This record gives sequence, C-alpha cells and structure tokens, in this order.
Amino acid sequence: MEKILDQESVRWEKFLKLKSLGIDTYPHKFQTTHTLEEIQKNYKEMDSEKLNKDPVNLKAAGRILAIREHGKACFMDLSDGYFKVQIYFKRDQNPSLWEWINLLDLGDFLGVEGKLFKTRTGELTILVEDAKFLAKCFKVPPEKYHGFRDPELRHRKRYLDLLSNPEIKEIFYKRAKIIQKMRDFLNEKGFLEVETPVLQTIPGGAEAKPFKTYHNALDLNLYLRIAPELYLKRLVVGGIDRVYEISKNFRNEGISSKHNPEFTMLEFYLAYADYEDLMILTEELILYLAEKVLGDTKINYQGKEISLKTPFKRIKVLDALKECLPDDIDIRDKASILNYLRKRGFEVEDKNLEEIWMDAIDCLYSSNFINPTFLIDFPEEISPLAKGTGDGFVHRFELYLGGMEIANAYCELNDARQQKIRFEKQVEGKKDKEVDWDYIEALEYGLPPTAGEGIGIDRLTMIFTDQASIREVILFPLLKPKKNEPLP
Repeated sequence: MEKILDQESVRWEKFLKLKSLGIDTYPHKFQTTHTLEEIQKNYKEMDSEKLNKDPVNLKAAGRILAIREHGKACFMDLSDGYFKVQIYFKRDQNPSLWEWINLLDLGDFLGVEGKLFKTRTGELTILVEDAKFLAKCFKVPPEKYHGFRDPELRHRKRYLDLLSNPEIKEIFYKRAKIIQKMRDFLNEKGFLEVETPVLQTIPGGAEAKPFKTYHNALDLNLYLRIAPELYLKRLVVGGIDRVYEISKNFRNEGISSKHNPEFTMLEFYLAYADYEDLMILTEELILYLAEKVLGDTKINYQGKEISLKTPFKRIKVLDALKECLPDDIDIRDKASILNYLRKRGFEVEDKNLEEIWMDAIDCLYSSNFINPTFLIDFPEEISPLAKGTGDGFVHRFELYLGGMEIANAYCELNDARQQKIRFEKQVEGKKDKEVDWDYIEALEYGLPPTAGEGIGIDRLTMIFTDQASIREVILFPLLKPKKNEPLP
C-alpha cells in the first residue's frame, strides 16, 4: 500500500508540473474525427504503401494503456476500453510536445492529431503531430492479468473491472442487444411498449416481500413494485390488446447466484390468447434472440450444449414431482417430502403443500431442464392470478433453460368475483398485504381472455453469455457496503 501511495504522489507532482507549463488540465472537449474502433476496422488491413501514398489525417482520443520510451521516440497505446491503437511521438516532430509527454502516466486520457502509418512489424500507428492532455488518472490502475481478478472486488468497483478486463464489456453489449431485439420482436408483432409506476400504493402482482418507502408530501406509505402485472392488465381492460414493459422490479428477499433484489424483466400481455399461444410465441422469441444475438440456435452454457430445437419439451408439475420423488413417498404427504429434502441436504422451509411441491422440483429436478422445457399446469394455491382448470390446478407454465427458470406465464384470471376471493385468501393473516380493490373494479369492466408472461432478462443474459452468477450480468449488483475499502 505504501508503494502505491508513493506512486500516487508522483502522479500528483506530474499533474502540478503540467499546470505549471500552462497545460489546460481539464479541457472542455476534444473534437475527434475517428474513433479508435473506426481506425482499426477501416485501416487495419490497408497496406503500408497505400497509407504512405494517400495519408490519412485524423484526430483520435483515448486512455493510455501502455508507454514505451525509446531514446528520442516514444510509443503509447490508446484505448477506448475495447479497441486500441498505437501512437508514436518523435522528439524532432514537435519539440514543444516533448516537453510534457514524459509527464503522462498509464490511465491518463490523451487526444492526438496526426497521420496513420504502419511500423516495420505491420502495426497500425498514429504519428503524432499535435496532442492535447484531457484528464489525469491519479490512482494506479490495476494490472490487467494479476491485479483485478477477485470477483467481489470486481462487482464492487465495476469501473475498474471494465478498465482492467475489457472482455467483460462483451457481456453487457450482448445484454443490450437482447433487450433491443426483444423490443424489435414484440414491436413487429404489434405490441405497444409502456411504462407503469415503480412506486405503488399496494405491493401487488406477486407473493414476494416488497421494499417499503414513504412519501412526505402525501403522508403515504409506498412500495417499490414487485411486478408491473396488475397495471399492464388494467391497460388490456382499457383496450390495449398487446402491451409490454421492460421493467425494473424489486423484491426484498435473499441474494444468491440467481437472485438480485433489483432485477429486470420483460412482461407482456396478449388479449384473446391462452398459455398455449404464449408457449409458441415464447419459442419464436427465444429462437429469434439466439439467432440475432449469438448467430446460432445452439448455446454452450457451463460446459453443456443447449439445443433450441422446437417444439420445446413440456412436462406437467405432477408428472415432474412423481419423477423426482421416490415411489414410496405420497405426494400429498407434506411431512414426508420435507424430511426427504432435508435428508438430501436441502434447506427448505415448512410451507403449504403446493409450495413444497415446487421446492422439491426446484431442488431435485430442475437441473434436468438443460434444454428448454415448459413446466406446466401449476397448483391453484400458488397461482392466485391464473385461470383454473377446474381440478385444483391452473393454466400456467414456467420455462426452464440451462436448469434455471427464466419465464413464468399463465392464462389470466378475468372473473372479478373469483379474483376477489383469491386475493382475500392471499392476504389473510399477512400484515404487509392488502387487496387491490381498484384492480377488482377494473376486472368488473371486463378483461377479455388474456395470456401474460414475464421473462427474466438477467437470467436469460446469464445463459446467452455463459455466466454462472447473476452478478456477472448486472453492472452494479447489490452488495453489502464495506468501509475504508483498499484499492488493489
């Protein structure tokens, strides 16, 4: 640490020397003519003779990644965080520049003006005719291969992760493309993108525990939304038959490799359709995303190949339960299932029977769902917003991919009286839950047959980028703060 502090002191001294030379140390802008990406893509394959014959004059800027001094010459690497271009200073090219380039450090930002050429080894290089100092890096950047590999530190200081490990950017480029192509797919099919409230007076839409806040002016308790579901269905009542939202949702629950309290979902609703229609639509969407984002319909995830061949496999909840439990266990005997799971080393809470069923499938069977699999027909008890089949189950599915649940969908319950009964049962004995009477009233105006679905964008990105932890696909995952954290 003492060595690092010494280096930081030297950087401050260089900064003060730059100021003493009259250098503008915090200029407002630098007008570039080319990005470093454009330089590499447009001129990398151009031969040296052509560059000499038709000189390319340009202005470019970036962060200094390397400095190599050679007597009366100096080479540096400029980077935009992904692409890099070598730059070359000659002492006799511009003597005034030579007065201060030795005051530059790794991590500083620099703008340069000059001509492109290729070195004897064929490396594309800018011969610098003029340069402008743009910003000082006062901290010592982490070493690329040794200084910044600790996962927790990478997640806490993502800016250093991106600086030190530029390949990480590819994850977030793919994430952005997944979202863009989701929009393209749904917009093409006539869906309307909307925005619904993040702050809600009633934490509706799911069983999860909400985050609670308070509005001073209205003297009102509010909740961060668990899901946009009830608002989106209000819009279907209002006549928007195809609607979707890409939403930030918040659930005040545990953190794991698959769960972050703040997460991103695509949620969409299709009037005059059922969950069978959504299974077909979901198959189309997943295939479309794989082709557009990955250029392939096969995915390698954590050493396993996933085939997106359609139709995706379907299995009923009860059938999956029977396959994952021993024959001598009665699926109606909650205590026996609980004991079996605990003997197998799983930590499961004592819940109602239907939730225990889903815990059993998740613990014992979901790892079999490597290729896309629809788990269908859920118990009514744990599906208060879904339309029933008449035998205690509902028309609902979850899509599993790579052993993870990535989507949840069902035929929406549109019987206002039945929905009222289920809501009242759902909130019974729960202090932080209440019936959304306005939603019940909306249903009384008539909700057409409708199917709705939510797809977890974080988990889908995990699959598409081969990441085992959700923290790797969220730029700033929630972490418990640490005081006086030393930099690497």
